Amino acid sequence: MHHFNEVFMQILLLLAISAGVVAISKKTNWPYSIALVLVGLALGLFNIPFLEHAEEYITQSHVFQSIIISLFLPILLGDATLKLPFRYLREQSRPVLALALLGTLLSFLLIAGGAYYFIGLPLAVAFTFAALMSATDPISVISIFKTLGVPKKMLTIIEGESLFNDGIAVVLFQISSIYLLTYVEMGWSGIGAGTLLFLKFSLGGIAVGAVLGFIFSQLIRFYDDYPLEIVLSGILFFGSYFIAEQFHVSGVIAVVVSGLIFGSYGGRIGMSETTKININTFWDVVTLIANSLIFLMIGLEIRNIDFADKLGLIVLAIVIVLAGRTIATFASLQLIKGFPFAAKTLLNWGGLKGSLSIALALSLPPTFEGREDVLVLTFSVVLFSLIVQGLTLKPLIMKLNLTETKEKAEG
Repeated sequence: MHHFNEVFMQILLLLAISAGVVAISKKTNWPYSIALVLVGLALGLFNIPFLEHAEEYITQSHVFQSIIISLFLPILLGDATLKLPFRYLREQSRPVLALALLGTLLSFLLIAGGAYYFIGLPLAVAFTFAALMSATDPISVISIFKTLGVPKKMLTIIEGESLFNDGIAVVLFQISSIYLLTYVEMGWSGIGAGTLLFLKFSLGGIAVGAVLGFIFSQLIRFYDDYPLEIVLSGILFFGSYFIAEQFHVSGVIAVVVSGLIFGSYGGRIGMSETTKININTFWDVVTLIANSLIFLMIGLEIRNIDFADKLGLIVLAIVIVLAGRTIATFASLQLIKGFPFAAKTLLNWGGLKGSLSIALALSLPPTFEGREDVLVLTFSVVLFSLIVQGLTLKPLIMKLNLTETKEKAEG
């Protein structure tokens, strides 16, 4: 009991450190997610006596994975969908679907091919790594883009893409890490079986999310009581995720769909203005706490990664992921006539990787062949993505003239 209290106190101390970093970042106009990763790296590289128990505890594979996937992911996905008006998403549906469907599948195949042929990873390992690298992480992307004054149109596209391709990438990860070799041995029939499984995961997640989103939207019509409606929104986010997982379909897709229905349809038929203000304020606070701990944890995770003699492979992996993302982004958006080159460039470079990729990599069982390689490469690409791409986003936005003020002036 004493040990648990000590760990709990140290986690509270880590939260206090992260709150301090966020406060300084907001005053200096620095993306707080990047500042937290850098502070986490510093804490992970040096042993600080009064924090070591908490660092050891939260960087254990199962703890990190549980906190990110089971606790924070439903919260962050639910919050993002709650605040993403369906009409904005409908207006930008073509680029969002092009990137989330075609772009994700294309980058998955390109990165898998690159990892197999150039890095020499076994087939299942290459496809598993590619699935982790095909998603833009909503946790990273949204928090950085919102601090940089990106126009609403661009924010909607990157937010919509990251929410939907997240679900697709998780499905691809499950198929690649568990079933891929069986399907390869089956030949052509294996492709059909894999496609059916993909559809089952995806469509099942949509069905669970749609049903629960509709039920909870009807439920809040009977009340004008914002504390109760906030509690119901939390039950909806976690319920969608865990019920979908229980049925062996995509929990991520279920949360996205239920959150969109609850935020748009439920907001229209069952929420007063007071409720909308309070529900958004509540989830703002919760997501700030979640984001603060997530990015600090990414930095701390360095203590468990062995980078010895892997520099060449890491550089190659970063190049392959960047190339795969670039080809996939420009190719998928080529289908949309008149889509600006500057917007394509920003969407490409803004496709950051983040905590979900690390959490999924850590979820691989110790028996998975190539687990250590996947962990090292995933962690390295995520760090490069958050620090190098994250820090160069602001100059790129200024260079491309893609700021909110420019858009308003033109409008």
